[in-house]
Amino acid sequence: MKALGIDVGSLTTKAVILDNGSISASVITDTGDEPEAAAKDAVAEALKQSGLSQDEEFYIISTGVGGKSVSFSRQHKAITTCLARGINYLLPSARMVIDMGAESSTVVKISGRGRVNDWANHDKCAAGTGIFLQQMSKLMQMPMEEMSKLSLQAKTSADITSTCAVFAESEVISHVHRDPPTPKEEIVAGIYLSVVSRLMALSKRIGIEKDVAVTGGVGMNTGVVNTLEKELGFKVLVPDMPQIVAALGAAILAKENMEKESGH
Repeated sequence: MKALGIDVGSLTTKAVILDNGSISASVITDTGDEPEAAAKDAVAEALKQSGLSQDEEFYIISTGVGGKSVSFSRQHKAITTCLARGINYLLPSARMVIDMGAESSTVVKISGRGRVNDWANHDKCAAGTGIFLQQMSKLMQMPMEEMSKLSLQAKTSADITSTCAVFAESEVISHVHRDPPTPKEEIVAGIYLSVVSRLMALSKRIGIEKDVAVTGGVGMNTGVVNTLEKELGFKVLVPDMPQIVAALGAAILAKENMEKESGH
């Protein structure tokens, strides 16, 4: 029996297969409107990647906002638990995880054994999430990657103080249409700072502890990570595939359960 973890997020679905304790497949697909169908697609792709057959027996654990709708999983686990286990496997020195997802941000303090000590999250407002950054990318009429590079050139950042995504958008528009307009790199730096200030508030609520790891799709945005490091005052750790950490954690929990059940 193999261990399989599925993380169904609002934008993407991730699947990870663990074989003898090492990752044999990791897949990221679009969630779309059907979480269950997205989970099935991700599993099929993971099987293809690992060369395993559909007949193979799997112990499946799901997590994420759509995790409960995966009818073929044995259990559904909290995203915090899965993030803690996943990051502990990849970066054992991490004692804190800042997860920036599409629609929510979560901060988890973890023990040296990958257990959750404390956590905080916000999912009430889009500001401080991947979807907010996508909206800003459209507003600035430039790809996310270009925004990220541009932010690194900024000497100062534009004031974008609103904690509400809608009001933050109008602040950005006013910067663009000023006479003379605020330089684009300063606007982008301001956008990133507004995102990071929310993450900092969450982190401070439970107490910042090193090493800090960044996960989720936004973890691939060097501009945001750079801004976060400036605010924290130290470097953060980013795994090679920050989006799959929760799915990996779910697979690790599946492996642990398999071992318990078989008496190992």
